[in-house]
Amino acid sequence: MRRPWLVFKILLVVFFVVSIAGCRRAGAWLVREEVPAHSDCLVILMGSFPERVLQGYDLYREGKADRILIVEEGMGPFRQLESRGVNIETNSEQAIKSLATLGVPRDSIILLPGDALGTIDEAIAVRKFILSRMSADTLILVSSPAHMRRASIIFKATLKDQPEKIYIGSSPSKYSGFSPDKWWRRKEDIQSVVSEYLKIVSFILFEKRNI
Repeated sequence: MRRPWLVFKILLVVFFVVSIAGCRRAGAWLVREEVPAHSDCLVILMGSFPERVLQGYDLYREGKADRILIVEEGMGPFRQLESRGVNIETNSEQAIKSLATLGVPRDSIILLPGDALGTIDEAIAVRKFILSRMSADTLILVSSPAHMRRASIIFKATLKDQPEKIYIGSSPSKYSGFSPDKWWRRKEDIQSVVSEYLKIVSFILFEKRNI
């Protein structure tokens, strides 16, 4: 009984991706942007951190939030290298150092533990932090443009059952080279769009139930 259901899901994904691939608006839909006047904190998601840090800094400077959250990014077996005397600065540490150098006070930046391997892990870490240490009703996610829609979907699903309703804002980085209106003209943009839609479908069909 499980095999026909799995085949149906695979066919659904294939159909979804093929349909999206022929849609010129597919790239623009991924770039969700909703920035409230002020939020309790910015959440800079890891990944292409230079463009995301720059966007986060701009928002902080504009007064969109007084605090910045970053979840520690997992980097595979790097701790084994550290145990052997290799000094490694993680992407999360580099992001924090960059923000501090740009002028964000260090006590305004909060690093959350997690060794996150993806956006779901980051959302869960933020949820734990809010439940244990911070009352919040508004967050602004900062990420790469193509990643913004999926990040918003994941955070909304992860934080939907909080005691206090939380508004999830989104601010895609303007420092990215992604072209949402002409994404089919560049190989890297095509890969980003197809990958994001596949991951959105995967989250809705498989991963959402586990958060």
